[in-house]
Amino acid sequence: MKKTIVTTTINSPTQALIKYISFSDWDLFIVGDLKTPHDKYEALEKAHKNVTYLHPDFQDKEYKELSDAIGWNKIQRRTIGYLHVYKLGYDIIASVDDDNIPYDNWGKEIFINTEVDTHYYNTENIVFDPISVTNYNHLWHRGYPIQNLKSRLHNEIKIRKVVPQIQANFWNGDPDIDAFCRMEHGPCCIFDDKYFPLSTNALYTFNQQNTIFSREILKNYLALPFVGRMDDIWPAYYISAMGYSIVFHKATVFQDRNVQNLTKNLTDEFFGYENTLNMLNDVKKDITQFEKYLPEKALNVWNLYRKCISDIDNQ
Repeated sequence: MKKTIVTTTINSPTQALIKYISFSDWDLFIVGDLKTPHDKYEALEKAHKNVTYLHPDFQDKEYKELSDAIGWNKIQRRTIGYLHVYKLGYDIIASVDDDNIPYDNWGKEIFINTEVDTHYYNTENIVFDPISVTNYNHLWHRGYPIQNLKSRLHNEIKIRKVVPQIQANFWNGDPDIDAFCRMEHGPCCIFDDKYFPLSTNALYTFNQQNTIFSREILKNYLALPFVGRMDDIWPAYYISAMGYSIVFHKATVFQDRNVQNLTKNLTDEFFGYENTLNMLNDVKKDITQFEKYLPEKALNVWNLYRKCISDIDNQ
């Protein structure tokens, strides 16, 4: 089983990235951007056999059309990494951020394509918020439709076996909540392990921080530009609507969040505030309705990425 970690960064090698390199049974792919200090990552690549640095020149050479469609100076460059590791035939793909500092047990417990007992939340709500059933149920996951905040708590729980294709591990420290929630609460979390693993019958979302996928998921999952901070959230909702199973599991990283402008983040999240709930209601009925919500440039990337995947499968 081939396992890989995919990330992108514009920073010098962080504490988190150095720690991921130490997990020698995982290959680490770092997607460069124009602002990335290339020499430092090329040095890491030379020093460690499990590190590959995708220089912007390489990205333009190998994936020119998709690269141009995504553009530069964007976290969505990670999409190139997803496509590249898919092309190389990896079975298990972990997506992390450069500020997700892994604990020593990171990557040791993987449930992908394996039967696991979960705390299963069977709800009539259209969408499930995994944070709502933890010891921080006053917070909510980034991308959760804010119109449903008052109805997001789920009480019906059973133990049920699930065979997941996605494993979304949590994050202690500064969790992945939206800007409005972060402005209000400014949390530093330690999630209680007793709530995990958990799953649901409803639509769900996950993010690109500390999440592990089966190879199959990458056929329809990418970091989608031109949709603000819904870049990883909306493709996750699409995966959910396709019927893939997910397990949310305990925190295996400490999120020492990079400095961000919360006002800008809030502005970038308005696309989701305005459209997510309507999109979910439509996609629940007909998954093809997803594309009508994508701006033209985002739809172009969406189609190009899936065409690239199809071309790889047909080689």
